[in-house]
Amino acid sequence: MIPRSPRMASLKTSPASILAKQARALRATGRDIILLSSGEIEFPTPPHVIEAGLRAAKAVPVGYTNVDGSVELKEAVRGKFARENNLCVGLEELIVCNGSKQVMFNALTATVSPGDEVIVPAPYWASYLDLATITGAVPVVVDTSAASGWKLTPHDLDRAITQRTRWVIINNPVNPTGGVYSAAELRALAAVLQHHPDILVMSDDLYEHIIFDETEFATMASAAPQMRERTLTINGVSKAYAMMGWRIGYGAGPASLIADMVKVQSQSTSNASTVSQAAAEAALNGPQDEIARRQTLLATARAHVVDAVAKIPGLSMRSPAGTFYAYISCEQLLQSSAALGRGWRTDADLARFVLDEAGVVVLPGDDCGLSPFFRINFGCSSSLLDQALDRIARAVEVASADGLDDSRLETT
Repeated sequence: MIPRSPRMASLKTSPASILAKQARALRATGRDIILLSSGEIEFPTPPHVIEAGLRAAKAVPVGYTNVDGSVELKEAVRGKFARENNLCVGLEELIVCNGSKQVMFNALTATVSPGDEVIVPAPYWASYLDLATITGAVPVVVDTSAASGWKLTPHDLDRAITQRTRWVIINNPVNPTGGVYSAAELRALAAVLQHHPDILVMSDDLYEHIIFDETEFATMASAAPQMRERTLTINGVSKAYAMMGWRIGYGAGPASLIADMVKVQSQSTSNASTVSQAAAEAALNGPQDEIARRQTLLATARAHVVDAVAKIPGLSMRSPAGTFYAYISCEQLLQSSAALGRGWRTDADLARFVLDEAGVVVLPGDDCGLSPFFRINFGCSSSLLDQALDRIARAVEVASADGLDDSRLETT
């Protein structure tokens, strides 16, 4: 029998990847399945980006780049940070990785010792917990509330800090709730961290360009310049440019931290795909007007989801300020006679029913650290979204046939 590392006992496979695999398996049997649980956005990669990738793929040879990324792409990243975030960074303060998740993995591997703590606000992207665990750290989950917009408050941050705290993760906008931290809110968190000079901040800004209602984006290193020397700013091209499968993420931080992260990457994957780096360079340096157009389309989809959910008995939601996710409360539905009759106790039970009855895959709130909710992705085609929402509504109607009170929770 192959020996198993003790860390595997607490390590989980990404919930979204499990659901995506289940959806593919069901489709293979002939079932019509709509996948709304993933983090993919259903827009095409811009043509000029694809062309840049093709040109790089035809080069002879398609060689390695520097482990930390090609100079050309790092210059493009450097320009993006200066242009959009008012951050002036040197090339030695940048790393390019195989997606933003590897940026996080490299950073944690380079900095944490067994037992060090990583503060993770909930609801959260599930991978934060397991990235901490696999690198020997202890994730410390801090619950947030609707009153704060599902964002970490200075009071709750201060209470969560211990002598073992090494990192605080700030995801802005927040996956899965769509909450958006303002510059003032980030400065308030920074004021707490001023008293703890050994704590680092991991600023996950992957959804930066998916913000609605003219909300202004802010990132910690820019909003609170005194935090710059202990902040790792993480971003990528997957969401803004619909380049999920190209697998390019990048990070900016203190040169000493980046140097250690490069060491980790040099002994794991080496450089990110040379072809993908060329495409990412084209995305960052090329026309940016498509971002605004897609933002408008997503705002329309958001409004449609809010309206549709309000009409489904037992469900309610807060309109997200960012991301392409709707985090939908199913608390009333789970308290109904329909739920009791079917033996539903959790949002995972409801998610299984929606899959079985409606052929729609949603992400249970339990996988994001806050129940009873479920997350859906509205970054898909309008026809597919319409179909999915209609199926969910009909499934709830079927479940409620034995008499669900039609009163609904107020949208918070």
